[in-house]
Amino acid sequence: MNQILPSNAPQRVKGDGFLRKAFLRKAFLRKTWAMLIKEFIQLKRDRVSLAMIAIIPLVQLLLFGYAINTTPRDLPTAVLLQESSDVGRSILAALNNTRYFKVTELPRTEAEFDRLLASGKVLFGIEIPANFERSLRRGEKPAMLVAADATDPVAAGSALSALNRLTQTALMHDYAIPAAGTPAFEIRSHARYNPAAKTELNIVPGLVGAILTMTMLIFTALSVTREIERGTLENLLAMPITPIEIMLGKIIPYVIAGFVQAAIIISIGVFLFGVPLLGSLGMLALLTTLFVATNLSIGYTFSTVAQNQLQAMQMSVMFLLPNILLSGFMFPYAGMPRWAQYVGEILPLTHYIRITRAIMLKGATIADLRYEAAALAVLMLIAMTIAVTRFRRTLD
Repeated sequence: MNQILPSNAPQRVKGDGFLRKAFLRKAFLRKTWAMLIKEFIQLKRDRVSLAMIAIIPLVQLLLFGYAINTTPRDLPTAVLLQESSDVGRSILAALNNTRYFKVTELPRTEAEFDRLLASGKVLFGIEIPANFERSLRRGEKPAMLVAADATDPVAAGSALSALNRLTQTALMHDYAIPAAGTPAFEIRSHARYNPAAKTELNIVPGLVGAILTMTMLIFTALSVTREIERGTLENLLAMPITPIEIMLGKIIPYVIAGFVQAAIIISIGVFLFGVPLLGSLGMLALLTTLFVATNLSIGYTFSTVAQNQLQAMQMSVMFLLPNILLSGFMFPYAGMPRWAQYVGEILPLTHYIRITRAIMLKGATIADLRYEAAALAVLMLIAMTIAVTRFRRTLD
């Protein structure tokens, strides 16, 4: 016999479904809210991450906002005076008044003049030849020679264009010079090391350092924190091994990997982009190994400071951005304010970019790059010392 359902049964089923959906929505919101509160509590306890969230945007905005300048000023300049005269002094004053040039060196010979350009101590070299003033007074329109370090075309281009106005203003108050509708003297400029102003000749040597910095930092920044999170650090503690031996054992494999990576990038730059390699390949390899070891030491230091892999990644990114923006890789180093240049001097990428550009484009020798090599060695030793000290504390 068929059971007869009450007339209100469909309404009751429909109402039960509505109540069930309302209950599920309420439970969903309650559990989501609980997870949200849990994450805020965890973030509050993670003081390093909390500080980075607040500090990183502020520091980077102030640092890069004031430091980055695409119109470089006060570019270091060497002036070779083949004669001592009032005209030479007038030209020197006019150079400084352009705000593009800052005379920092007064070489005595052409060899010293060339060495200053090759070492990167100056970006411009200006030569006022002998008998320059006598030719001016005779109305012969002599030539002043200008050599520009064109490995950074942005810095060289704007300053060279300012030289054209120099011919009009340098001697305007010297009434002994014959007045004429044309400038009293001629400027002959020579863009050295990159006369065609090819962008790839500037970018590719810098990319070698930028890529190595990014990969080497991340690899080693995660090394110790990975051991802690996986619980394998206790195995290291049980072994008769010192912190320096652990650090070297972790770093050396990545030194080899970084060397291989640099060889691949440089080979592609030479054979695909046509970047010349005028200097010693052996010296480039040696200094590249030093640069890789420096970055690995810094990354290892981060791994001993960070409590987890997330913090290690945050520290790596925080260190990577100044390297990219304040090293002269993306923006002219000489155009930054003095305080920003001081910050750039403590970044490994700043020195390595100078090394690669000098060796590949200028054929520089170790004598020209001794300051850059010494700076990398000092940075590496400081980072290693901090890393070993911090690792001992981690072991305790």
